[in-house]
Amino acid sequence: MFFPAKSLRAWSAFVAVGCLGTFAHAAEHVTLRNGFDLFCDHREADGGKVKLYMDAAGASFLEVNATDIVADEQVDWPKPVADATAESAASGPAGVPEKLTEADLKPMLTKAGTTYNLDADLLASVVRQESDGHVHAVSRAGAQGLMQLMPGTASQLGVNDAFDPQDNVTGGSRYLRELLERYNFDLVKALAAYNAGPERVEQYRGVPPFRETRAYVARIVHEYNKKKTAQEKAERQAAESTAATKSASKNPARPHQAAKSTATTAVAESAH
Repeated sequence: MFFPAKSLRAWSAFVAVGCLGTFAHAAEHVTLRNGFDLFCDHREADGGKVKLYMDAAGASFLEVNATDIVADEQVDWPKPVADATAESAASGPAGVPEKLTEADLKPMLTKAGTTYNLDADLLASVVRQESDGHVHAVSRAGAQGLMQLMPGTASQLGVNDAFDPQDNVTGGSRYLRELLERYNFDLVKALAAYNAGPERVEQYRGVPPFRETRAYVARIVHEYNKKKTAQEKAERQAAESTAATKSASKNPARPHQAAKSTATTAVAESAH
């Protein structure tokens, strides 16, 4: 569950200056079936899909199934003051989109995975469940960025800017690695601790009986296993194809056999 950090920062700045600004227009607070909460400027329906636009210009949007929207309400969205706009602009690297695609994420996940000896596909599954690729995602509890790091945890991990994609992924990967080592590489326990905290895992001696945590672990494990199964199938098919090609090259048809076959066919045809 997250709120765009830029919106929260703009709101904080608005309140800090004593509500001197004026409200620009109404916005929507949308709750999705997967538990995500977000503010959007407006929406656009297209068949069974809905685009939730994060700004009036429509430069950034999230597309969801109409049935995934379980609740929404109109809220006042304050007009950002100059200071808030400047702060938001400085919150992350220039040119980084609000939502990263798998292609955008792959190099940074690969880099972090290599550093901490973790499968990049596992990290991709974690990012998908934590933020769905939204660089400025912020949870109700205050967790930030792609891998949803709490400010205190981010500081301990050496993450200077939780909204910097590579810094966040590097810090989150390091934390997941530490949890794996803590639980003797039991992935289920490590993921549960990442979601609910190590103290909860130790309190219940395993995955805590929280619906959110259990669903979180199940989704990541299912998605990760699905990816690996598909990869193994593709690799097996490629290996079989290569083996068949090599076998054919080692055992080409002999010239005289081919000639005999051709002659036999010609005799059979002439008999008709």
